[in-house]
Amino acid sequence: MSTETKGRFGDVDAVTFEVLRNTFEYACNRMSTIMQRTSFSPILADILDFSNAVYDPELRLLAQAANCPVHLAAMQYSADAAARKYPIETMKPGDIYALNDPYQGGTHINDITFIMPVFYEEEVLGFAVSRGHWMDLGGGAAGGMSFSTHVAAEGLRIPPIKLYENYEINPDFLAIIMNNTRTPFFIEGDLQAHLGALRAAEQELQRAARRYGLQTVKAAMKELIGYTERIIRKSIEEIPDGVYYAEDFADTDGFSPDPVKVAVQLTVKGSNIHVDFNGSDPTCKGSINSPYANTASAAYYSLQFFLAPHAPSNAGMFFPITLDIPEGTWLNPQWPAPTIGCTTLTSSKITSAIWQALAQAIPDRVTGSTCSECNWFVSSTKDEHGNANVFSDLPAGGWGGTPYNDGMSVTMDPLGNCMNMMAETAELLFPIEYEAFELRPDSAGAGKFRGGLGANFKVRFLCEGEMNMETSRTREGSPGVNGGLRSDVQRSKHLYPDGREIVIGGLTENGDWRSPLLSSHPFEYDEVFQFESTGGGGWGDPHERPAQKVLDDVLDGYVSIEKARGAYGVVIDSETMTLNEAETARLRTA
Repeated sequence: MSTETKGRFGDVDAVTFEVLRNTFEYACNRMSTIMQRTSFSPILADILDFSNAVYDPELRLLAQAANCPVHLAAMQYSADAAARKYPIETMKPGDIYALNDPYQGGTHINDITFIMPVFYEEEVLGFAVSRGHWMDLGGGAAGGMSFSTHVAAEGLRIPPIKLYENYEINPDFLAIIMNNTRTPFFIEGDLQAHLGALRAAEQELQRAARRYGLQTVKAAMKELIGYTERIIRKSIEEIPDGVYYAEDFADTDGFSPDPVKVAVQLTVKGSNIHVDFNGSDPTCKGSINSPYANTASAAYYSLQFFLAPHAPSNAGMFFPITLDIPEGTWLNPQWPAPTIGCTTLTSSKITSAIWQALAQAIPDRVTGSTCSECNWFVSSTKDEHGNANVFSDLPAGGWGGTPYNDGMSVTMDPLGNCMNMMAETAELLFPIEYEAFELRPDSAGAGKFRGGLGANFKVRFLCEGEMNMETSRTREGSPGVNGGLRSDVQRSKHLYPDGREIVIGGLTENGDWRSPLLSSHPFEYDEVFQFESTGGGGWGDPHERPAQKVLDDVLDGYVSIEKARGAYGVVIDSETMTLNEAETARLRTA
């Protein structure tokens, strides 16, 4: 698929083009500001697990805010599904459509997408689209994290519906939604936040049309998409032609102890990239399956990291990229396969595999893998008065080392520009207490440029609770590139008031392994959940890292004396905390 363009900016002069390009981006940013400031649920207001975008009259992505990358390409499939059921020519001002069905353009059930046509002079000018992760939509466990074998166990599955007409919500649909959540007190507020975001985009697009005229705005839309496509194609042409293959693995699907494989082959030819997922494992019994929209979105954003980050974000990014995602694999399952872990766990594995393949082509541009997890923690709580609630957080990890510097520590996985829950917010709203959120020594992969560090995360329950946790990287850490080493593994623990510690996910001290996909794990008053996240993979040979930098890491508490010697070949005197230069030289030479 491609666009036709005329000259540099076609029928729009350069100044008008740039003004309108910024107008489209501003509309998206305004949407996100409204979402953050008006949402009721902390997963939207504090964690920022939402995305906003505007589309052209042909439902092609025109601009997007810097929200969750895993949402943004996937939203296209939701919008397309809504338009198939409700053709564009039948839409009216004030119509808003909603869906979350993984098998009708959605991803996992918690992500609800809202699509609103924007009219000007009785003609469709474009579309405003907003997606948010709702805290809970029912299912067998809080947040839908039942880790069952059927998608029905994950919560309310909404096909494309007309939720609003003339900007008024359908009360029957609202009643169904409110009746299928553990957190109804968040729903109406979050709905108003989405509505406000959509109306803000509507205002900005209509204002642009009034100022510049409908046809000029439409011409700028077309040229903008073509402009991005040209930039992306030029960037791809700088990658050596060839075929590049890599694999990565999820630790488990929650039922089988066997790892689950992502296989990806990138074929670069001229200004095109073909992404082939043949060889990936079949559909899983457990709930880490990834619907087509989610897999496609993960592939697109994983490539965009290293193509042209300065290019405007729109459909032009996707035209040079083709996909082969075979049906019946866990990356393109069919109903009723469960999918709750697709946006968090599976997307991360896709990203890691693609980055490892790209590293073979452009090693001087690609980073080591990140913690490769959007570690997802959800807990239901019940206080002494019997009030129930749902609490969620995303314990972050480290990013991989880069060709120029060490990786960032305790940063969200690339699939989302989300935030950690602020301890103050969490403790204000829920009967819990943050006991620790600190850097985890020796968690990063060693390299000439090491990975960023993971975290030690502890939450104390001041009530009864049931905890759900989704993660991976518990068998082996995130891979490095160009000689960089893997990071440490991740681990979940249950800590008791009497001092007992039990590993409930990952490797125990005696080497036993327990599934890290946890559902409805009970906690009592004063018991603590601890999660040890991993860092990023290293970049380059660890023996090429200057010994002084290794010593600095030891003095800062990032690296132990033992790891300095074992991974970096750097010997440090434990009493004086100084370099043993002679022994270091001998060890590195050997």
